[in-house]
Amino acid sequence: MEFNKARVSLSLAVVLLAGILFSGLSAAMPATTDVVVAKSHDSDDDSDVSKDALPHFNSVSQAVAYIASHKPQKDKVWTVFINEGIYRERVVINVDNVHFVGQSQETTTIVFNRYAGQQVAENSQEKWGTRRTATVEILGDNITLENITITNDFDYPGNEVKAKDDPTRLSGTQAVALKTDVNSDRTYLKNVALWGYQDTLYLKGDRALIEGGTIAGHIDFIFGEGTAFFESVSIVSRTRYSGGDSEGLTGYITAPSTHLQRPYGLTFNNCRLEREHGVPDESVALGRPWHPTTTFSDGRYANPYAVGKTTFINTYMAGHIIQKRWTTMGGTTPSGTKRPFNPHTEARFSEYQSHGEGAPKAVSSPAINSHFLNDKNAAFYTKEAVLRGWVPNNIPNDIK
Repeated sequence: MEFNKARVSLSLAVVLLAGILFSGLSAAMPATTDVVVAKSHDSDDDSDVSKDALPHFNSVSQAVAYIASHKPQKDKVWTVFINEGIYRERVVINVDNVHFVGQSQETTTIVFNRYAGQQVAENSQEKWGTRRTATVEILGDNITLENITITNDFDYPGNEVKAKDDPTRLSGTQAVALKTDVNSDRTYLKNVALWGYQDTLYLKGDRALIEGGTIAGHIDFIFGEGTAFFESVSIVSRTRYSGGDSEGLTGYITAPSTHLQRPYGLTFNNCRLEREHGVPDESVALGRPWHPTTTFSDGRYANPYAVGKTTFINTYMAGHIIQKRWTTMGGTTPSGTKRPFNPHTEARFSEYQSHGEGAPKAVSSPAINSHFLNDKNAAFYTKEAVLRGWVPNNIPNDIK
């Protein structure tokens, strides 16, 4: 089944409001467009204040800076309303308790084009690296994003079609759309679209809930050590033009690096694994184990404790998913050599009641069979269990 963006549901959602409200317009539009700051509807001193009379900002980043300068209290939640438009900026959310609400997923876009191999500055030898490429980077706790599209529009396809000896061909083409940083927790994405190619969504923080919306990419495009629950999300594999790897694979949906002590990693429930036109049948793996190169007392090598975990529950899978399901990923040994990590013995991969053309048709080996959960084991993968009881709050409908 091919993916058609027009079919994506654009249902409106709500989040909790307590603190200061923002409403925004695109910085890419005429100079009069801005982000409007308004007091909370339930504050004691602002019930009669007109939204038009309050301060304005010209970007989402300026709104974040305003919140940071006011040192928000732990029990206050700020909300940034962002009107339709294209916001070309890199947004670093370095505050807690903020909800960002776009006018709609189709009309509100935050976009940037930084990639891993890009120089930090002209004539600099330093490169950004994957960890600093995200269009939106979340450092804070209790951050909600709703009804927004976030894109890293680095031209991966344009670079991919260049000859390998072309001097203009770039290396380091990882380009993240959204990242949760290691100290972040309670990230909530509601009806958010994330578009990229390689490494679209980097989950490095603790708990994240992703409900509805779309995540699109091709190489390891949902990856990291974080714990995340995906509910009813369209996961779209994008077209490759290089012919894929040595096994003929054009993509890998997940690359978890979940620490062995974490019981859950990336859990997908009632999701849809779809594809763009041009993605071949049986060319995309459900995942591969990422053991990040880590510094230890005896050297730098692939972290043996990063035993990645991905689980698919009741998920539709189109025909691009391979029948062997999972594949290997290379890593550095303590001696400095490279070796592949086995997806059957050096990762925690599983699925339950997959359906569609890409669902398993026949079990051909005990190794593949070991990844299928029974009813009893699948019952442990509830939203409450994965998120350790955390439930996001909602904005009352009367102030949406």
